[in-house]
Amino acid sequence: MNAPFQPEMISLDQLKVGTKARVASIEWERLEEGEACRLQNFGFDEGVAVEPMHLGPFGRDPIAIRVGRMTVAIRRKHAVAIRVVPLGR
Repeated sequence: MNAPFQPEMISLDQLKVGTKARVASIEWERLEEGEACRLQNFGFDEGVAVEPMHLGPFGRDPIAIRVGRMTVAIRRKHAVAIRVVPLGR
């Protein structure tokens, strides 16, 4: 019997600009309480659709991310804690 297909998860910072994805998990314990609260206020949660829109010029930080209909800027160190599954084209 074949095992069900498991799409590959990557961290949000590895997702290419313009590639849509769904948040699979967030490693809340990697974030400070204030940082975690900020991400939750921006709408980051499991199951939410996200799309990187722009990378910052220096060190590619911050990253502009579309979350639903809103675009927010987050630091790369926060994006590393967010695991996503890229969506098919």
